[in-house]
Amino acid sequence: MFQIDAKHLYELLTNGAVLQILDVREPIEFHSFNIGGQNIPVNKFRNNLDAVKYNKNDEIIVICSAGIRSEAACEILEANGFKNVTNLKGGLIALQRTKN
Repeated sequence: MFQIDAKHLYELLTNGAVLQILDVREPIEFHSFNIGGQNIPVNKFRNNLDAVKYNKNDEIIVICSAGIRSEAACEILEANGFKNVTNLKGGLIALQRTKN
């Protein structure tokens, strides 16, 4: 599994990069703050990978609040044949700190 730090992701986002983002937080968390992408809570797609709209060869950045759920999600995705998954180290908390 690859890791991306918050500063690098922030630079990509501010430069308009088109990213495949999978947010594995709960819907209430996603609706209160998000950076886009597909929202599927990790406990939901664990048993339903068909819900993930990205292809197994897509570069996917997996995010959550602190980077723990997204790391678990990356492991699940990799175990199911996804080849290019990247975890946001420190999660959205780290990203918000980078912005300030």
